[in-house]
Order: sequence, then structure tokens, then C-alpha cells
Amino acid sequence: PPKKRVLVPIADGTEEIEAVTVIDVLRRAGAEVVVASCEDGRKEVVCSRGVRIVADVLVKDIAGRGTPNDWDLIAVPGGMPGAERIADHVKLHAVLEKHFRAGKLMAAICAAPAIVFEPKGFLEGFAATAHPAFVDELGGSLQDKMQHANARVVVDHSVITSRGPGTSMEWALCLVEQLYGVEHAKAIAKPMVVQPANSRLRTKLEWRLDEAPSPPPKA
Repeated sequence: PPKKRVLVPIADGTEEIEAVTVIDVLRRAGAEVVVASCEDGRKEVVCSRGVRIVADVLVKDIAGRGTPNDWDLIAVPGGMPGAERIADHVKLHAVLEKHFRAGKLMAAICAAPAIVFEPKGFLEGFAATAHPAFVDELGGSLQDKMQHANARVVVDHSVITSRGPGTSMEWALCLVEQLYGVEHAKAIAKPMVVQPANSRLRTKLEWRLDEAPSPPPKA
């Protein structure tokens, strides 16, 4: 079967954990992931914490007539001001709009659902989530869908949204499932030692966030 083609736009100020996680996990799954820089004439972007990522192409290389812009999925990482720079890129907007109108898979995480998808109308009528600092800006979602806003990953038809760096692994694996099915997603997750949703009891020397250590043994 033909490879699934995925576009990941990045810019100065993109959240690097979210960007690298989705690129890495989808490539592990077998997808052809194309990373596109939204910076004019510059493939290298400086992410929100100073990590430098070199994109595969510039947005202009995948936008406009005669360019290879038929994607199975477009996944937009968050981070500020990266999400704003992605949202404001005129040529990328045309690519996003065409993809959305075709009803294809679209994904955004952290600030991107509120900053990129919401103003463009991509969340109108869809349940969605975003980073806690931005989730109140998801006004385009129907009120009866707002109950889903606190979920870590929300899948509503072709729109998949998530909350932040800490949920980026789940978001990426969800995208693998959307493209390839649940068994392939589980197969990709296993060698990465992803923490299962239902964890076994914690052992005495094992660290977990938000889980109290075992009491010391009585003398």
C-alpha cells in the first residue's frame, strides 16, 4: 500500500517536545512525514526552549500549484509564538483550508487548536481540547461538546486535538491509530515503553508523578 503522507508545520517558537514526538512516532509507524518551516527562506527554526530543528522543506515548497500537497494528515504542534506564526502563514492557510474542506484528518495540540484551528473555523461543530491556558478560547465548538475539553486527547470524526507536551505521546499514538488501526498503534507503543492507562501497583523504589511513595516498613 502507498505510504501515508503527513505534514507537520513548524516555526520559531514551536513547542519542541510536541513537534519531535509526533514526527518521531509517525515515522516509527511507517508514515512519510514532511516537516515544513513557516519561516521565510529558512529551514532551521528556533523552538520555544531554544532547541533548533531543521525542517525538510519550506512551506512554499508544498504550497501552490504543481506542488506535492496531497496529505493523509496534517498535524500542528503548539507552543508560542510558534502557533501564531503557523496560523498567520498565508500559503500554509491555503493548504490547511484545502485539507479541511476535503474532510481529511487534521490534528492540533496545546495552543494550536485555539490559535490555528479555531479562528479558521476548523473546530466549528467539533468537540476539541487545548492547553489549559487556551481551552476557554474554543468558542467554535458546540456547547454540548465542551464536556470533552478536559480530556487528554479528543477524537471527533476527522479532528484530533490534545493538551500539551505531557500528552504529546498519546496524541501521536492516537494519530497512528487513525492512520493504521489500533493494533499497529499498540505495536508502535510497546518498544517505546509507553505507560499504560491502567498501571499496575507501584513498587517501593519506583517513581511516579502525583503518586505518594509507599510508607516505610515498620521496625
